[in-house]
Amino acid sequence: MNRVFVVSDGTGVTAEQVLNAALTQFEGAEVKVERRPGVRTDEQVQQVVLEAAQASGFIVHTLVSDQLREVMLRTGRQHNVETIDLMGPLLARLSWQLSTSPAEKPGLFRQLNEEYFRRIEAMEFALHHDDGRRVHELPQAEIVLVGVSRTFKTPLSIYLAFKGWFVANVPIVLEVKPPSVLFDLLPGRVFGLTINPVRLAELRRVRQEHLSGATGEYADPDFVRREVEYALSIFRSQREWPVVDVTDKPIEEIASEILALL
Repeated sequence: MNRVFVVSDGTGVTAEQVLNAALTQFEGAEVKVERRPGVRTDEQVQQVVLEAAQASGFIVHTLVSDQLREVMLRTGRQHNVETIDLMGPLLARLSWQLSTSPAEKPGLFRQLNEEYFRRIEAMEFALHHDDGRRVHELPQAEIVLVGVSRTFKTPLSIYLAFKGWFVANVPIVLEVKPPSVLFDLLPGRVFGLTINPVRLAELRRVRQEHLSGATGEYADPDFVRREVEYALSIFRSQREWPVVDVTDKPIEEIASEILALL
C-alpha cells in the first residue's frame, strides 16, 4: 500500500481535499493518506521527509513559505522521497499575473474563513436580538445598545455585527421599566444612545407621515422630550453605561465612538 504524507503549514485540509479529488482518477489504487499539519520550521520539514523515507512513501504539500518549500525539495532529494508541491507553482504564476509577491503567511485562508463565519454568526445574533427580543440572552452579547425609538439602534447593530461584534439592542419606552437583566450585565458592555429631542421629533415626524399618521403621540415634541429625559435618567442611574449622542452623526462615526469606549 502506498503511503502519502499530506504536509501543510496550516490544517492540511485543502491539500488533502485536492489529493483525494485526484485519487478518484486512479481506481483500485491502494493509498493511505496521512496528514501532517502545522509544519512551519526546517526541522519539522526534515522530520516528515525522514518519516516518508522510512515508510517508502511520498509527500504532497501546500507550504506557502518559499524557504520551507526549498528545504522540502532539497531534503526530499537527499532521501530519495518524491515531494509534490501544490502551492509553489500556483503562487509563482499568481505572483507574475498580479505583479506582486505573496504574503507567505501560513493559515491566512483559515483565518479568513473564521472571520467570515463569525461575521455571519454576528449578523444572525443581531437580527435575533433586535428591539428587545430574547432579552434573557443579553449576557451573550458583547455590546448592548439602549435608547428610545429612532436612535439608530438597529442599523448600528447590523453595522457592528458586520464588523464581527455580537450586538443586541433594547428600546426604552416612556414610563416602561427596562428588563431587569439589563442591569446585571458586565460593566462597560451596555451603551446608552441619546439624541437632541428637537431633531428626534423631526425624524419621528417623517416616520409618522410614512405610516399615515397612525402613531399616536410618537412624534409629539413634548412626548419626545419627556421620553428622551426618561432615557437619560436611566443612563444617569447606571454610571457604568457610556452614553453616546447620535444627533446628526453617520452610523460609521457612532460605531467608532462605541468601539473606542469599549
